[in-house]
Amino acid sequence: MSSHTILVVDDEPDILELVQYNLEKEGFAVYTAGNGREAIEIAERARPDLILLDVMMPEMDGMETCIEMRGNPKLQNAVVAFLTARGEDYSQIAGFDAGADDYITKPIKPRVLLSRIKALLRRSTKTETPNKVFQGKNIQIDRERYIVVHKGEEMTIPKKEFELLCLLVSQPGKVFTRSTILSEVWGSDVVVGDRTIDVHIRKLREKLGDHYFRTIKGVGYKFEES
Repeated sequence: MSSHTILVVDDEPDILELVQYNLEKEGFAVYTAGNGREAIEIAERARPDLILLDVMMPEMDGMETCIEMRGNPKLQNAVVAFLTARGEDYSQIAGFDAGADDYITKPIKPRVLLSRIKALLRRSTKTETPNKVFQGKNIQIDRERYIVVHKGEEMTIPKKEFELLCLLVSQPGKVFTRSTILSEVWGSDVVVGDRTIDVHIRKLREKLGDHYFRTIKGVGYKFEES
């Protein structure tokens, strides 16, 4: 039996019932919600390990819901994956911008969905690096508390952005290839594209500054602190 808890959010009862059935059959504890507002209330109580979130919903859509969840300290460590029929590139980029860890397009076979979910949960429980705190000139990172202090200002950032930042600062000056970043941050079982990395780097640059992240054309990225 799994010890993980999953919250499924969708305004279509048939989809909720189908996904809940297949997840519970695998031993997951499952909560369901029909809209974003209800999802946030349930998530604060249940503290799910993973949240499957539809995009198009009444009252509060999935993007708004994800942004609010990422700003809630109680839900900072939850994995969030959009499960939606909207598969356009701009929708996926908007999803990652909102703080999602993955973007799964419907329709999807139950066994494939379960595989994606298990892969996401494996990544979220990955053993932390032995160095729990990174101390730089103007930036400190506490990996255990998911906190970044930049120029004296404490901030929390979405989980995948945090994991990407931790990977880059683990060896300042080293160029991490795109394939290494995808493998270490998203895992080989999760299908995401190069643009996903670019989106997360852009968000980190917006929060911390361009000068920390150097692009090596055709190769990848590295962290520098002058």
